[in-house]
Amino acid sequence: MGRRHRSAAEGRSASRRKAERRGHLSEYVAALYLLLKGYRILAIRHRTRLGEVDIVARKGNVLAFVEVKARRSEQAGIDAVGFDSQRRIRAASDLWLARHGNLATLSQRYDVIVVVPRRWPRHFPDAF
Repeated sequence: MGRRHRSAAEGRSASRRKAERRGHLSEYVAALYLLLKGYRILAIRHRTRLGEVDIVARKGNVLAFVEVKARRSEQAGIDAVGFDSQRRIRAASDLWLARHGNLATLSQRYDVIVVVPRRWPRHFPDAF
């Protein structure tokens, strides 16, 4: 009997699962990094029907909606948060705020954290 060959669909699903695991790990690394910087984490991977917010964090009177990107370079991470991503994150954050009305009076901003292998995460406050 010959060896079993993987179909293209099986290969993609395995690589997709690997990418999701890497993304989830990067989100937890970014959350830990924010904790070390004095933020309080309010939510991780908050999913809504309009999109997802990777991290919702608070520091003082600032509420930060954070998009986390795991890439090989900082520039690639920044470039990965395009206009469509920004729109999706803003829509999801609006729904999050609707469910947490008591926090709606805080200042709000949208940050990006880029996680690059073998480096500290890089935080870009008020990125968009």
